[in-house]
Amino acid sequence: MHHSLFWLIYFTLNTLRWGSYFDDYVYSFQSNLVEFIVHIILVYFNLYFLLPKLIPNKYLEYLFLLLLSVLTMTLVRIIFTYEFVTTDVFPESERPGNSIFDFNYITAAFIGEIYVIGFTTAIKITIDYVKNLRKTEELEKQGLKNELSLLKSQLQPHFFFNTLNNLYSLTLEKSEQAPETVVKLSEFMSYVIYQGSKRKVSLTDEIKYIQNYIDLERLRFGDRVQVNFSLSGCIENYQIPPLLLLQFIENAFKHGTDYDLGEVFLHIDLIIDDSWLQFRTQNRKSTHQIHDAEKKGIGLKNTKRRLGLLFDDNYDFIIEEDEINYTVLLKIPLE
Repeated sequence: MHHSLFWLIYFTLNTLRWGSYFDDYVYSFQSNLVEFIVHIILVYFNLYFLLPKLIPNKYLEYLFLLLLSVLTMTLVRIIFTYEFVTTDVFPESERPGNSIFDFNYITAAFIGEIYVIGFTTAIKITIDYVKNLRKTEELEKQGLKNELSLLKSQLQPHFFFNTLNNLYSLTLEKSEQAPETVVKLSEFMSYVIYQGSKRKVSLTDEIKYIQNYIDLERLRFGDRVQVNFSLSGCIENYQIPPLLLLQFIENAFKHGTDYDLGEVFLHIDLIIDDSWLQFRTQNRKSTHQIHDAEKKGIGLKNTKRRLGLLFDDNYDFIIEEDEINYTVLLKIPLE
């Protein structure tokens, strides 16, 4: 609705402006009709394809593709205007007999398209900036509450008690695993306390933290639970909201390791592909998980709420389940 209103106002003002200049409102309407089709194609190609895909990582590629697309559509606009509107080429120059591919004509049309793209990009950036300000304010208002709830869900007492009990047993047995377990538990607690309150952390740190959690859970469950944790893609130089993925891994351990399931497998896949993170967990469904629908609904709503605050609509979150398995699929952009 807002887009349609913008283009309608812009088209009307432009038609009246050039109609007054040429004292020919029919010609102005027809030429602007051709021009605005080109404007709209270029503007939305820039705003919703080039900018999100190439900025801020590929400036030169963005500039090249933008200029190439503008030049191409400028030539299309010139040809269409000549074929369907008027054979009087470049009447603004007040020079008769201009060639359809006159350099000054192409340059003027090219600059006109750049102006429209620059104008609409400035509007889009301003709107996004205001939205981000509002989102930041909302995140700040709900941040402490959300983070405290998140930390409580992850700092589960039974997890630490079990880990400490296992550590105590290893100490009595003088196991070589004891020092390593102490280090992992220390790093785990330090990360939650000092990194969990930050807006973003490095993806490398987050994965190390996840690996520590998985290793400690392996110590807790022993050979009864087999964890397949696969990682592919380059994880360097990316950032991610802290503690975002752990809730899904924790749920997989919580619901997929019941003793009534016997020996089980948990699958955790993390793929980095072109500034996107694709994450998947899969576990066997327990009786508790099947019948705990109400709590699951509340948790799912909270999860979607947090993802929405962090990524707007720029993410995919899918839950798949059958009679045997419960699978979570998440795709988010990386910074």
